[in-house]
Amino acid sequence: MGDIGAGRLQARGTWTIPKPMQPTDPKTMIRVAREAGGAAHVEPVNLGERVRELRRSRGWTLEEAASRAGLARSTLSKIENGQMSPTYEALKKLAQGLAISVPQLFTPPSKAQVNGRMAVTKSGCGLSQATVTYEHELLAASLTRKQMLPYRATIRARQFEEFEGWVRHDGEEFLYVLTGVIRLFTEFYEPVDLRRGDSAYYDATMGHNVISLSDEDATILWVTSLV
Repeated sequence: MGDIGAGRLQARGTWTIPKPMQPTDPKTMIRVAREAGGAAHVEPVNLGERVRELRRSRGWTLEEAASRAGLARSTLSKIENGQMSPTYEALKKLAQGLAISVPQLFTPPSKAQVNGRMAVTKSGCGLSQATVTYEHELLAASLTRKQMLPYRATIRARQFEEFEGWVRHDGEEFLYVLTGVIRLFTEFYEPVDLRRGDSAYYDATMGHNVISLSDEDATILWVTSLV
């Protein structure tokens, strides 16, 4: 599949690409799903508390942790109590003693509770959203703040010209052909035909559209990243 510029796409066979192409707005469901996730608020890490938490999680005393890190007990105590700003060399020793990387010293600790979210979508029970070219069935629609949006799509379009322009939106996208045959158009690559079991992964900011080539509407599984 050759890499070609968007302005150099030429008509091939029975399909043509109108130009110039105007980008369309992102799919409503993708935009809504992304906005529903909200912005994650990350609290700044208190280095002293973080070091103390890491030490205690290992069941180490101040003396044992200081010995493993090659630091004086008083130095480690001052770091934990916020009475000293360690040098980078001291940070490296701390990380080595704790068997972690330096960046992990500044990574917020995970919450104590285990998040065991799960959503099951029975066949045909997804949330339906239809357009002229696609019919979408949103999966796991009951979950909010997802990091990816899975949906089953029935491809109604048969010609590229049925679209008003390229579909573009933030994130990355994966598609897997469930039934039928499709043609995937992308802004910077030659069109590619995909059959049942074939898949594609691409940057969704690149213009893309999909049509059915089979007699019956093809169906695909689409997964779009929301972060």
